[in-house]
Amino acid sequence: MTRISVLLTTSTLLATTTIAQSNREPPSTGLHSLFLSAGKLYFGTATETNNFADPTYQNILSNPLEFGQLTPENSQKWGLIQPQPGDFSFNASDQVASLANSYNHLLRCHTLTWHSQLPPFVSSTSWTPDTLRQLITTHITSVISHFGSACYAWDVVNEALNENGTFRNSVFFEVLGEEYIAHSFEVAREVAPPETKLYYNDFNLETAPEKQTAAVELVKSLQSKGVKIDGVGLQAHFTVGQTPSVESLIATLQRFADLGVDVAWTELDVAQEDVETASELAVEQQANDYVVAVRACLEVERCVGVTVWQFTDRYSWVPGTFPGKGDACLWTEDYQRKPAYWAVKGFLEGWVARMNVTRAFVGGNETTVRTVASPRGPLTEVTSGSERLERSLVKVAFISFGVWLVLNMM
Repeated sequence: MTRISVLLTTSTLLATTTIAQSNREPPSTGLHSLFLSAGKLYFGTATETNNFADPTYQNILSNPLEFGQLTPENSQKWGLIQPQPGDFSFNASDQVASLANSYNHLLRCHTLTWHSQLPPFVSSTSWTPDTLRQLITTHITSVISHFGSACYAWDVVNEALNENGTFRNSVFFEVLGEEYIAHSFEVAREVAPPETKLYYNDFNLETAPEKQTAAVELVKSLQSKGVKIDGVGLQAHFTVGQTPSVESLIATLQRFADLGVDVAWTELDVAQEDVETASELAVEQQANDYVVAVRACLEVERCVGVTVWQFTDRYSWVPGTFPGKGDACLWTEDYQRKPAYWAVKGFLEGWVARMNVTRAFVGGNETTVRTVASPRGPLTEVTSGSERLERSLVKVAFISFGVWLVLNMM
């Protein structure tokens, strides 16, 4: 059994050597292709039109091995898409949608109702409940109708909660209370194609317990009212060395998945606290933190995918928002793959290798039910993947022992 265990882990050890590969060596697999092999829907990235004239950036972005999903970083937010009442500007967001289509990437659309980046006419007008409700209806209807089936998913409501679990004060909450959330989802469901996934999206759900609980209760509240919500997006903006443990992240994702919704890391990055003083140990820790996040998604069945919030430090939002922090992405500013990239890729290769070994031995991980004949009549046999694996290992052990005996008798 020990010898077989060694054989089973060999593929993992070989796969993790990818971390040490040179950036000069073009990979034959990538983050997205490996995520697909692991049974997930996508590995994606945020992008924006200001990146489009960069040929090196586009060469990586278009690679179907690396990415299979795009999110517009800013161009679908209210302030850019409807800067004046009834004046919709889709030029920039259409470019992102067109790019995703040309690369055959999924388009994850972001965002409809959010307290931030609002145009002045929304934030400064004295609204009544009826007029604000109608404004939300018009905005969501116009935007979703424009993109139609191009959007695989929408972040319908973004960042509605404070860290202590209370509702964030915004023009929407001040006038409508928490009703604005249900209203946004109801309008979105009415106008969106039936296959479009509708998400609630927020940050620090992984690290703020009261906020996480409030988000759980928000989903339950929507469901109790018959309001359809398909998923919860957890932004996963982490800091090196402060990323929660894999057990904690799995528990967080599973807590939402247990509500019957999909989950995803929607804006993943792992920033160095101080770029100037980051050590080699900090670089190694960043790699570990990325792997922890990716593994947590793989461990939760309803986690559909991972989106990084830009893949290169050249266009990361972090330094401009948090001076001194940065180096948060998987590629450097000059497009070299970081140790974090190789760590994630190596881990994914090991994960997929283990899956393939299990399938080869036992024909899959699923529990099977079949009817078998017996002297007492038909019987129902239920066998789990782990049971089949144990039986297969015993068979291989006997075969290996038999081979050993033959060789020693010659």
